[in-house]
Amino acid sequence: MPAGGDIPHRTRAVLLDSRPDGPPTAANFRVTEVPVAVPEPGHVLVRTGHLGVAAVMRERMDAGGNLPLPPFALGEPPVGPAVGTVVASGDDAVPVGAQVSYWGPWAGYADLAADDVQVLDPALLPAPEYHLATPNGSTALYGVRDIARVGPGDVVLVSGAAGGVGSLAGQIARRLGADRVIGTAGSADKCRLLTTDLGFDAAVNHRDDDLAGNLRAAAPDGISVYLDLVGGVQFEAAVAVAAPFARVAVGGALATQQSGAAWPRLDTGSAIMKGLTIRGFALAHALHVTAEWPALFAGWLGEGMVFPHTVVEGDVDDVPQALADLLAGRHHGHVSVALRE
Repeated sequence: MPAGGDIPHRTRAVLLDSRPDGPPTAANFRVTEVPVAVPEPGHVLVRTGHLGVAAVMRERMDAGGNLPLPPFALGEPPVGPAVGTVVASGDDAVPVGAQVSYWGPWAGYADLAADDVQVLDPALLPAPEYHLATPNGSTALYGVRDIARVGPGDVVLVSGAAGGVGSLAGQIARRLGADRVIGTAGSADKCRLLTTDLGFDAAVNHRDDDLAGNLRAAAPDGISVYLDLVGGVQFEAAVAVAAPFARVAVGGALATQQSGAAWPRLDTGSAIMKGLTIRGFALAHALHVTAEWPALFAGWLGEGMVFPHTVVEGDVDDVPQALADLLAGRHHGHVSVALRE
């Protein structure tokens, strides 16, 4: 069995020990050591380099839910987007030393089917963590281009615009010809990020009073597209300021998932009179978009697209806190943990 370097017999892993009631805390997880398996034919052993965290992980910690993904199992590590290096291989198509992306456990090493990893071109993107943007970027691309059909003349509103999906979605909308791009965020600092660094025309702090009024000031003629990544009162305010025949693409519900807020109310009278189109979407409905994203992302980065992200240097033990900080709004853009070797 080809191998690269010393492979330990055991590695640290973080297990989901109990289901959170509200935001996850350290008490919901347990750090342990698990065996490192020698990969069988058709499998590879990967040393984890970066583990991405995303808000959707919080909902997968619940026993139920409306996601097109199974909940995380108690007593097992949560899984998420990861990038690592192959250290032992049972498949010639995935050689030792290859950098790969995959959905992997919160652990120092992962034993994976070779068909479940994607060999990466290290020269395509600036750093390993950029490859972790594929789920978020693909979601943004699918929602903006394929569901909302953004094009020239559109006035686009993105909620949660400083997050991993929203920060890319607004920039994609601009590249598809939108006339005006507006974002919502939860602090003055994040609003400045949107307009100063990411090219949004306006940003509205959703925590301020009179959200609908502030959105009307930012879009006096109404919005023609709303990419909803939050739900809650932001959905209600967006419907209130929607222009006739606006398209609403619903791809997230963070307000309810994180704080337990009520599901948003739809003003059906406005929806009828304005002729609104409201459509939900999830990347699981269009996984083929993930194949398009890396090359598009590389090209857009060359044209000036910004990838706001936070890399936490640490150990696998630090992943739960990185997720908690993301959910609490302490980070901008995409968040990952770079594991020390």
